[in-house]
Amino acid sequence: MRNLIKGKSGESSELQVGYTKSQEQHKEGDIWEEKGKKWVIKDGIKQTYTKLDEVKKAAILPLFCPSCGGIMKKRNDTKMYNIHKMCFDCVIDMEGKLKIEGKYDEYERNAVANNAKDHINHLESYLMEALNTTNSQYVSEKGEVERWKGGIDKEKLTKEIKESIVEFKEGIEEYRNNNKPNN
Repeated sequence: MRNLIKGKSGESSELQVGYTKSQEQHKEGDIWEEKGKKWVIKDGIKQTYTKLDEVKKAAILPLFCPSCGGIMKKRNDTKMYNIHKMCFDCVIDMEGKLKIEGKYDEYERNAVANNAKDHINHLESYLMEALNTTNSQYVSEKGEVERWKGGIDKEKLTKEIKESIVEFKEGIEEYRNNNKPNN
């Protein structure tokens, strides 16, 4: 009644005790977890943080070369950055220094061997995947379903693929060590 007479009809006439949540202050780049989610402050804005943020950072070409600080806008800069993490000009300088020091042939052999090994690994996974797919029936151009009988010996072919891959990898290692392959 007292509040009504004083014209304070919306106010409470009782003393109340409550809880106020403590506010955490975060700075630029801080990562924290709140309610089961990770958060980060980027450019002054609170954003969710995902595992892919690191992958995105690695995949994006920076504006400036980390090695020399020059602008990375030339045609080959993207490719060289993905391989060497520096601009094309820095790669040319690095390879020139390796030639002067007499280490370029080893560097080139390692680069070719790593590329060949990567190609062989992709080839192996492709062949194993193709081998394990079932192709017992096909749909012809007329729309008829054809069922084929017979097939291949998967165990024998798997063994042959594995043996061939091992031979290729041995040949790559021989090349890397500057020996001529047996073939």
